[in-house]
Amino acid sequence: MGKFKIHPIVMGSKRFDKGMMTYQHDYGQPYIIPIYCWYIEGGDKNILVDTGEMQPVISEDREKDLGGKIYTFEEGLEKYNLKPEDIDIVIHTHLHNDHCENDYKCENAKFYIHKKELEHIRNPHPLDYRYLEDYIDEISERDQIIVIEDDQEIVPGIKVVNTPVHTEGGMTVLIDTDGGTAAITGFCVIRENFEPPVQIKAMEMEVIPPGTVVNTYQAYDWMIKVRDMADIIIPLHEPEFASLDTVPQT
Repeated sequence: MGKFKIHPIVMGSKRFDKGMMTYQHDYGQPYIIPIYCWYIEGGDKNILVDTGEMQPVISEDREKDLGGKIYTFEEGLEKYNLKPEDIDIVIHTHLHNDHCENDYKCENAKFYIHKKELEHIRNPHPLDYRYLEDYIDEISERDQIIVIEDDQEIVPGIKVVNTPVHTEGGMTVLIDTDGGTAAITGFCVIRENFEPPVQIKAMEMEVIPPGTVVNTYQAYDWMIKVRDMADIIIPLHEPEFASLDTVPQT
């Protein structure tokens, strides 16, 4: 079959301390990240990775700082002549609220979600307030969820791998593209996490774990594994994609 193209669609944003993304580094530095829904073009299925925020803050200052337009779910899909009911498959990197708030709109889709994410959203630890079961109630009631327990191929050319970095059930999505294997990370990072500045590399660190992790040592090791299994790394919240219609090389 043909290769896939990956289209980032900004469906939200967050302003916060940069240290939320870069473990032990750049605390106190204001930062803005995009929240993406990724449209995977190719094959005979309409596929999304995550669904973004239901009611994103859309303002001139946020779009200026991101360098790209912020869309509602419907507006973002309309760019590709799609409606929520046209979506066949949604693959979830994880179930923190900003990644799944529009799930209920995709009434005809199958949702691929790791078992541990479903366990945590239904019984969250107090520290993990980002899990809100309300956002998956409807797809659960409509029996749309396919539970993932092991690494597996979703369709030919698209595979998921459990990467317990940011959450225990986080899944990195490996996609066959013209430029090679692209990895949409199953954990919340930016480019700098994979390409640290020289002062961090001088500390003999190859990567920087995200600011919120399950286990810091394990997160570091998993980031190295993800880096080495892909030709194109797509950090889940990297701002560089906000101004692009298609991820370069895909």
